[in-house]
Amino acid sequence: MSKQGGLSFYKRRKKISAKTIREILSWLFGILTAVFFAVVLVYLFGMTTNVVGVSMMPGLQAEQGIMVDRFRYVLTQPKRGDVVLFLPNGNENSHYYTKRVVARPGDTIIIENGVCYVNGTPSEYVTEKVYDAGIASSEMTLKTGEYFVLGDDPSSSEDSRSANIGPVQEKYIVGKVWLALRQGESKMHFVK
Repeated sequence: MSKQGGLSFYKRRKKISAKTIREILSWLFGILTAVFFAVVLVYLFGMTTNVVGVSMMPGLQAEQGIMVDRFRYVLTQPKRGDVVLFLPNGNENSHYYTKRVVARPGDTIIIENGVCYVNGTPSEYVTEKVYDAGIASSEMTLKTGEYFVLGDDPSSSEDSRSANIGPVQEKYIVGKVWLALRQGESKMHFVK
């Protein structure tokens, strides 16, 4: 049969247009970009772990889920009052510690008669009486990159007062605790 009107057993190949290819590539680029940014945001701001022990009560409970901002201290340094996550002496085999920064590099600290003094003034971040002064029973000045941290409940806290922990080196601070899951609920709250 002729090409003009008869039967043909050959199928026409459909061609994919350049416009369709551009559309597919555009979608793929958008999806890959969104996945990349999601991974980066979760890595920087969404590290999750649990509080170990009761040293941060009443604000943070034992086994309470927390989120850690690992990016903040790339740009700035920890401030007094920040709740930080760190590895004591960089020990990778230890669990993470969650404590509050009480003093920064250059500050002097001493604990006398149950009161924590920073630069000669009672610390506004230590509201409980501190019965065991530990290594802070004599005045000490923090060196560059050192932070003195305490638990909010110092009577049940292993922190910078302990000789085996001491002042925390900035390089061992993982990040700032910024969000906590409320115990027994599915609600989150910001950490103060």
